[in-house]
Amino acid sequence: MNTKPFESGLSGSAVMITRVADRQWHALDDDLVVGRGHAEHRPDGRLFVSIDAWHDAAFDRIAETMLSELPAPLYTVVDEADVELTAGWRRAGFTIRRREWEYVVPTDPRVTGLEAVLPPSGVTIVPAGQADESLLRAVDRAVRDEVEATVGWHSMPAEVISRPEGDTIVDPSKYAVAAAPDCYLGLIRVVTVNRPRIGLVALRAGEQRRGIARALLAHVLGTLHRSGFAAAWTEVHESNEAASALFESIGARPISSNLELVR
Repeated sequence: MNTKPFESGLSGSAVMITRVADRQWHALDDDLVVGRGHAEHRPDGRLFVSIDAWHDAAFDRIAETMLSELPAPLYTVVDEADVELTAGWRRAGFTIRRREWEYVVPTDPRVTGLEAVLPPSGVTIVPAGQADESLLRAVDRAVRDEVEATVGWHSMPAEVISRPEGDTIVDPSKYAVAAAPDCYLGLIRVVTVNRPRIGLVALRAGEQRRGIARALLAHVLGTLHRSGFAAAWTEVHESNEAASALFESIGARPISSNLELVR
């Protein structure tokens, strides 16, 4: 544990910055916690930091301490509407790396217009939990290679960036797929914790513009609707105009934007 004092300017007493555990820091003002800092590695190996502080002085001092003790590069994610938090990270030397729009997606097929949508001839939808894992991993790998060779995988939602060891399918049971007789053509991932979130919709390059993505969405949104969920959520990178157009065409609307910052 290490401790660093500074003058808070609030009560006239010294505020102490203390590392309370591995990659965790507290700012203490007369034994009152006035700020917390935390760092953790995401599945893709990158180190993300977060700070919750009562005032700018505590934020800046926690940030200074964390940056002096952690290896670069460092990342953080903020709600773009949180102007004060964004400003704090900018003061610490962070810059915008990417912006993602968060959409709320209706599930009712009468709202989405997907009630009568079916996959094209020769294509079937395999529900989540029923996909062949080897074929699932093959289509995931093919899609990733195609995206990386064109717009780059950095344009995909941050939650689906590869793990360092190359294992890109975290939980096969979360994926529904579009299947041809000999291979899978596309996939969609839905994770439900507190609320359902569509983490990925992706097709092989040669299978786009055939209505497969809409059929995958029709399947998962219909399933969610029958399970009692009125809406799902998803994130779309600001540069992915095709994905934005797809979701907006079924009634999804942007409700916020997140910034990924890097130093």
